[in-house]
Amino acid sequence: MCHSSSLCPLCRRPISLIVPSEDTTQDRNDSTVAEVLRNLETYNRLFGGGSISLVQRMQDLPFLLQRLLWEMMDPQRTLLLIIKARVYIAMILSAIYIISPIDIIPERVLGIVGLLDDLLIVLICFLHVASLYRSVLYFRHVGS
Repeated sequence: MCHSSSLCPLCRRPISLIVPSEDTTQDRNDSTVAEVLRNLETYNRLFGGGSISLVQRMQDLPFLLQRLLWEMMDPQRTLLLIIKARVYIAMILSAIYIISPIDIIPERVLGIVGLLDDLLIVLICFLHVASLYRSVLYFRHVGS
């Protein structure tokens, strides 16, 4: 067994979490598929729980947000109510901040530079939601 994480063949970043497809998880009865899923769980257990750099979090953002949106819209999938509530609360609070006239950096005074705090809030919200969903995926696919 290897004791270092693998590198992505496209971007050369360390792979810290491998998420199986829906088709794969439905074929758990096949012995070959079951063995592959056990190996994935082992890999995720070894390399998925570590800290992730901000750059890697931002690179993972499109995948995680797209998968979260897909999972929230699919009636066949069950995402815990508390997770859905935390996602909705984060989105609503960031939308309220963006819409409200009260800003950390007011647009009226600094013009276009005043939009930076709004962009920062959106980025923080997306990173929080993606991190939350990543932890859901981690616990779902490490076999615990």
